[in-house]
Amino acid sequence: MDRFLQFVADHWRDSLEILLLWAIIYQSYRYFRATRGARIFTGLVGIWIGLTLMSELLSLDVIGWLLKSFSVFLAVALVVIFQPELRRALAELGSHRWFSSFSPEVQREFTEKLSSMVESLSKKRIGALIAIQRGIDLKPYLETGVPLDSRLSSELLQTIFHPGTPLHDGGAVLRIGDERIIGAGCVFPLNQREISDRGVGLRHRAAMGITEESDAIAIVVSEETGAVSLSVEGALERNLDREELSERLNELLHDQGEEEESETDESENATAA
Repeated sequence: MDRFLQFVADHWRDSLEILLLWAIIYQSYRYFRATRGARIFTGLVGIWIGLTLMSELLSLDVIGWLLKSFSVFLAVALVVIFQPELRRALAELGSHRWFSSFSPEVQREFTEKLSSMVESLSKKRIGALIAIQRGIDLKPYLETGVPLDSRLSSELLQTIFHPGTPLHDGGAVLRIGDERIIGAGCVFPLNQREISDRGVGLRHRAAMGITEESDAIAIVVSEETGAVSLSVEGALERNLDREELSERLNELLHDQGEEEESETDESENATAA
């Protein structure tokens, strides 16, 4: 028993280091495995390991030296390959939430109103792409479209997305604080993950893309079927009815509000102390 305790005392740091490395590698694998760059990364790592083993077993000094010399360039290449994913991760870490100003009553009233507007678009088979701005500013995407500062209304949304109008192909951006449409005809980035479902169109891919690179919530109405989908954090939730959409939006905004309220309370307590 004493030997075991001594062994633990001598090597607990090594065990902790292995555990941390395993957690980082595993979480990175889960985060990047469905991206387009995953196959490129797998190929590069495979070639790297193969050449390294070959150079060690066969004493190929020149190849070994080249591998060590190009290791820095490989690191830069990985940053370039996974730029969208890294950007999203950093954006999530640096985002600031501000939904605590919404009371539960105002929040539910907004989500029910927006869900009703989306249902109206769905019934008329008017394709739409709507991004709800949260903590991360969507100004870079607003600059690709037409700036607006208009009160949110069902009639305006139907006019924007009506087939044949100049803005119907792009996305609209909503600001929840004052319930206004701040941009339309905006170009959103397409998602960087591979999708096996061929029924996912460009609007859905753009919704997934904007939520991959920001903390926005995106709503999509299919022009072909009228089906309503919601995207958050790059994931797509399809075939939602009015009640399901309203409840899902309430969940997302309520979670944001609770998180921010907790941060505010902790700040006030620290100040008082």
